[in-house]
Amino acid sequence: MIDFIIDKENCTQCGLCAADCPTLVINPKTEYPEIKEGKEAQCIKCQHCLAICPTAALSIWGKRPEDSIPVKKNIVEPEALARLIKTRRSIRKFKPEELEKEFIHELLATAAYAPTGHNKNGVLFSVTESKNELSQLRNAVYESIKNANAAGKLPERMAFLNDLQRLWESKQIDVLFRDAPHVLITSAPKTTASPDADCHIALSYFELLANACEIGTLWNGFIKMVLKVIAPELGKQIGIPEDHELGYILLFGKPAVKYARSIQSEGLHLNRITLD
Repeated sequence: MIDFIIDKENCTQCGLCAADCPTLVINPKTEYPEIKEGKEAQCIKCQHCLAICPTAALSIWGKRPEDSIPVKKNIVEPEALARLIKTRRSIRKFKPEELEKEFIHELLATAAYAPTGHNKNGVLFSVTESKNELSQLRNAVYESIKNANAAGKLPERMAFLNDLQRLWESKQIDVLFRDAPHVLITSAPKTTASPDADCHIALSYFELLANACEIGTLWNGFIKMVLKVIAPELGKQIGIPEDHELGYILLFGKPAVKYARSIQSEGLHLNRITLD
């Protein structure tokens, strides 16, 4: 059941909920808003009707307006957000200490608000919460590379990974995981509208919030190569469902370096769209 409830004492019949509904399932012509007959299945659970109601008179899918976060003008100053985006840097040197599990969960809970195609909200966040968990994953990844190379199954374009594996085995130099205390892997059901984009957007939200909390991050395509091409069975072992598309991987933890200023961008590559 869609559980669409209108508090008639607070409803002003302004029609905003119906006007903003992306699938037009709310009937604006009735005395009070209601779901059109036979249209419940078309609701995409976006909750825009709940969010836009100025008098908190609408509940849906068991979600009540009093449990939502009020929107305040200028939640984030544009200049501050722009500065954060411009000054974030990829971190390749991390402090060894773990982050608190509760803190990690708070970051992930916020990242789960990231938009998804058709509002499917299907992104799975797979995370190591301790250095021991990451160590187990790291050993498995390096072992997978070693085994693939020994069996002659390491693709030529990924031959460099064997060099990284030998560097780890001989000198304990960790180029793949950069000695980070945590790793975050996103995946999403292949049947959703945009699984790859959903995963990248979610990681981008996570990264911005992490950087705002002075947590360093590093996008890591090497580990994705291993999980996607060299050892897909490893993805199953760590809990990524077989029907999921692997999104991307992010290392994170307290940075061991501190940058004094931003880099200087090479500039905006802009194409003005015009059909004149």
